[in-house]
Amino acid sequence: KFIPKNLYPLAVFIIAISLLFYRSLISMYLVGWDIQIEYYLSNLVKFNSIWYSATSGSSVNSLLSIVMLAPAYSIVSNMDIAWVFKIIYPLLFSFVPLGLYRVFQKQTNDKIAFLSVFFFMSILTFYTELLEVARQQIAELFLVLLILPMIDKNMDKIKRSFLFIVFGFSLTVSHYGVSYIYMFSLIAVWLILFFAETSQMRKLKKNLHLEFKYKYEKVVGNPISSKIENTISSTFVLLFITFTLAWYMYVSISSSIFISLVSIGDHIASSIFTEFLNPEAVQGLNLIIRETASPLYDILKYLNLIAQFFIVVGVLTLLLKRNEMKFEREYEAFSLINFGICLGGITLPYFASSLNTTRLYHITLIFLAPFCVIGGITVFRMLSRMVKASWTDQRVRSSLEILSVFFAIFLLFNSGFVHEAAKDYPMSISLNSTVGYPRFNDQEILTGEWLKSEKNESVQIYSDVNRGLLLLGLFGKCNHFIANETRGVPTNVYIFFGRENVKNKKIVMYPLNSTYQREVTTDLKNWTWYNTLLNMSKVYDNGDGQVYYR
Repeated sequence: KFIPKNLYPLAVFIIAISLLFYRSLISMYLVGWDIQIEYYLSNLVKFNSIWYSATSGSSVNSLLSIVMLAPAYSIVSNMDIAWVFKIIYPLLFSFVPLGLYRVFQKQTNDKIAFLSVFFFMSILTFYTELLEVARQQIAELFLVLLILPMIDKNMDKIKRSFLFIVFGFSLTVSHYGVSYIYMFSLIAVWLILFFAETSQMRKLKKNLHLEFKYKYEKVVGNPISSKIENTISSTFVLLFITFTLAWYMYVSISSSIFISLVSIGDHIASSIFTEFLNPEAVQGLNLIIRETASPLYDILKYLNLIAQFFIVVGVLTLLLKRNEMKFEREYEAFSLINFGICLGGITLPYFASSLNTTRLYHITLIFLAPFCVIGGITVFRMLSRMVKASWTDQRVRSSLEILSVFFAIFLLFNSGFVHEAAKDYPMSISLNSTVGYPRFNDQEILTGEWLKSEKNESVQIYSDVNRGLLLLGLFGKCNHFIANETRGVPTNVYIFFGRENVKNKKIVMYPLNSTYQREVTTDLKNWTWYNTLLNMSKVYDNGDGQVYYR
């Protein structure tokens, strides 16, 4: 009400960059999981001044968004790569919501577009997990850049084709997961549009009287065109498929990414009938039905379920009242396919876990976010009819205001603010330093660097899960994660401890025989190797970091 509509894009950008920096700038060092191997590979290229596609066993080494873009920014800006990931990449990623605002605005209106993007940014994954996967940040930017020319029917065909090729190839070399999801969606969308066009052409030819057509062409001089113009051509579809498969078959190590994709597909196909809707195999369903830590976490879960219910209603509204909406045909098709991907994440075994359910859901929201708002409006309209209130009534016409309040509460819960204010189980590492998470201080980094200077290939390093990620950023690998193993402690090994292990006497381990390898935190004394540890030689100690040798 008080912000001019021409300032909505600025508001979107400010909200996006505030949420991203709220997480990325809490430490002088990188925080999280995948970002550590990305940091190592980027530094490797910068140090060697050349990229060898076969030097690393990690599939990340085939992604130019990491091995080219980050070193280039680091050299040009004279900035350490860690700060490139902490400052420059979030700045680039903040253009994703801005681009989506334009996509949604062109097909709905300013307020629906703003609320849709606000919902997209409020999801926890946007400003937490995605900051730990730098390659996906860049890939999503190129995905949004692919959507913009797709919905612009007035753009020159040559310009659109050029942008499609540039952004499509850039998406491919940025992230394999997003590339494969877009590739399969692109194939499905092209098939949908092709059959829809064929069906409409048949209907048109059937209803169009040949004599009228002849007279019209004779007077006007141009034949009546029954062809429906699509922005996605078969040429682009074939180019994208060919380039994507070729890149990951010939550039990635031993075609590891392509082989993994085939393996995942085979795993899903072989277990779809035996483990359908089995929470032990379906990660998305497991997240929905598993117990939460407190009533506030229950509220958070139900808020997310309400938002997902709105999306379902919004998609159904699209199907039933398609003629009343302004969505482009291509966008509608992509939305339906991504809705199907969401359903697959909570029904198909091993489908969502191959990428991670939260990240998969986040990707689909690039297309589905506006349907949450549309679904919410539809629900309020249905409620107004149930209570026999007119839709023109002021209470009902304020549905966008009600939704804005809902999304504000949604953000406060997702960000962990409510849990922190209520002194509940903390969930945000930005608001509470006691949350166990892979975050490191100076002493832990110095311990890792000492290990790097002392280690030789014959010595194995053991650490808990979080400290292993620090070693991943320094060595490019971690020899062993600590687990509650029954076998004895091997010889010629280092055991690396950080602040959590030394000060709080806690250790983060993977439980044995876990389906999703969710880490658990336990007392150090419960570790089966603890008694042996007491008799090992302490070879390094700086207060927060320790190294034992046996």
